[in-house]
Amino acid sequence: MTTNETSKVAIVKGERSHEPVFRALDLIDYKSALAGKDKVLIKVNFITDKTWETGATTDPLVVEAIIIKLKEIPVPITVAESDATITNANKAFVKTGMKEMCQRNGIDFLNLRYVKDRVKIPIPQGETLNNITVPRLVAESAIVSAAKLKTHTATGVTLGMKNMFGLLPDKFKTKYHAKGISKVIVDINSVLKPALTVIDGFVGMEGKGPVDGTPVKMDVIIAGKNVVATDAVGCRVMGIDPHSIKHLCRAQEKALGNIDNIEVVGEKIEDVARMFEKAK
Repeated sequence: MTTNETSKVAIVKGERSHEPVFRALDLIDYKSALAGKDKVLIKVNFITDKTWETGATTDPLVVEAIIIKLKEIPVPITVAESDATITNANKAFVKTGMKEMCQRNGIDFLNLRYVKDRVKIPIPQGETLNNITVPRLVAESAIVSAAKLKTHTATGVTLGMKNMFGLLPDKFKTKYHAKGISKVIVDINSVLKPALTVIDGFVGMEGKGPVDGTPVKMDVIIAGKNVVATDAVGCRVMGIDPHSIKHLCRAQEKALGNIDNIEVVGEKIEDVARMFEKAK
C-alpha cells in the first residue's frame, strides 16, 4: 500500500463479550480481507502464561469471537504461537484457558517451534535480516494477529506488528534483539503481512510491559486490515504518539501502512483514550 491511501480502523467500546469483537470485524468488512484464502492462522500472544485479566496474554474470548466470525466464511483455522526464551507456549495454551476454548470450538493449536516443515522467505531490502525461516503453514496462511493493548520496555508498545515477531519458531529469540528488535519487526511484517489485526483491549497493560506491567480495564477492541494503521490507532488509545515508535515510523517509510491518514470508524479515539504509563 502507499502512504497516501486511507486505512480504515475500527474501535468498539463494550464490556468483555463476543459482541464488541463481532462489531469491530464487521465495521472493517473482515471477509474481504480473507477472500480467496484457503486457510487462516490466528497468532495469539503468549509471552507468558499469565491469564487474560493480567493484561499480558490474548483473551481466549476474543479469539473465540474471531473463530466464530471466520466460520461464517468458512475457512480452516489454526491458533498458533511459538515458545519464547521465558515461555513454554504449550503450558501457556493450557493455563490461559485457550486450550479449553479451542477444544470447545474444534480448533487445533500449533506450537510453531515443533513444526518441521519450514520454508525460507527472502527479505528484499531488509533492515537487518536477509531472510527468515518459518513453518510452511505460516507462509501459506492468511494471518490474523490477535494482539494485546500493552506497553513494552524494548519497543514502546506491543500491538499487532510486534505480535508477528512470535511467528519465528526459534525459542531463544535474543539473537534477534541483538540485531535491533524494531528493525526485525519491520523485516518480518514486510514479508508476512497480517490480513487482519485485532487488538484485545478488554484489559490492557501499562508500565513495565509486556509481562510485569499493571493491568488496565479498557473494554475496547481495535481492528483493521492494515497492521501499521491499526497499531497507530492502538498507540493513540494508550495516549502514546505513534511517531515515537521506531518500528511504526520505519514501516510507514517503507510504505507498509499509514500512521496518520486513517479513517477511524466506531468510537472516536478521544472518547476511549487513556494515558498509559509508559514502559521504562
